[in-house]
Amino acid sequence: MEHDSHTTWEFNGSFYQPSAFLMMGIPGLEALHHWISIPFCTLYLIALLGNCMILFIIKKTQSLHEPMYYFLSMLAVTDLGLVLCTLPTTLGIFWFNMRRIGFDACLTQMYFIHILSFIESSVLLAMAFDRFIAISHPLRHSSILTKTTVIKIGLAIILRGMVSLLPIPFLLKRLTYCGKTELSHSFCFHPDIMNLACADIKVNVFYGMIILLSTVGMDFIFTVLSYMLIIKTVISLATKEECLKALNTCVSHICAVLVFFIPMIGLSMIHRFGRNVPPLVNTLVAYTYLIIPPALNPIIYSIKSSHMREALLRALRRKSESDW
Repeated sequence: MEHDSHTTWEFNGSFYQPSAFLMMGIPGLEALHHWISIPFCTLYLIALLGNCMILFIIKKTQSLHEPMYYFLSMLAVTDLGLVLCTLPTTLGIFWFNMRRIGFDACLTQMYFIHILSFIESSVLLAMAFDRFIAISHPLRHSSILTKTTVIKIGLAIILRGMVSLLPIPFLLKRLTYCGKTELSHSFCFHPDIMNLACADIKVNVFYGMIILLSTVGMDFIFTVLSYMLIIKTVISLATKEECLKALNTCVSHICAVLVFFIPMIGLSMIHRFGRNVPPLVNTLVAYTYLIIPPALNPIIYSIKSSHMREALLRALRRKSESDW
């Protein structure tokens, strides 16, 4: 294992804590990091520009000031946060081989990555609830999901993520760590840091599992339940055209749910049960989980949402006319 000559240890009796960790790029492909950085830069650029475009269009288009697009704005802000959390360390490794990250900086990055992931999970659930209300109770949709209600839902989502994950950094700081300081990714994950400890980590494992199941796990279950109820409602509609029209409003959200939850579940399984999984697979699943959804979500909603597509085309036409 590669050691950083600047990584020191704090000693307090039998308590050991590294001053820094060493992050990992793509194992086995270190010589190609400069070339690999090109698709990563492309994805980061698409995510940054795409989500900023979503926010700009929703803000400037009065007809999009409704619950579905308020929740889409929350999703875009969350995706921007995830991109900004991982971009500096990932590109730092690919471009400059800057693998070292301070212990407290690592815990801070980990905290925000997990908070934003939990927030994204909850926003996707809120969007599923919005689609259920819009399809099942279209006449009451605007009275149920008022602007005030949407703001309260947003604040509750943020508060739940912050409070539920607040103990995690402190649970990691109490642990004694061994000589190994190399992480599995180019960013910090709770299971990754926890597995470097040579102390009893049962509390960390138990709390992490409880929090994951009670937040993201419940979000996923209720999202699936919302779509079961939506399908039940759609089946009862009179004509095939009405059914297709109702389902078409959900396609973009279903794609966003799949893009987010499938890699997340895969990564959670690998960290907890996949000790024999090749490091390359672990790394690729992690990148898929944290980088692909922020890049794909703006594309999905721009292509599949007719309102977003029309607003985007109007904005582009105005821009071209102003240039002339």
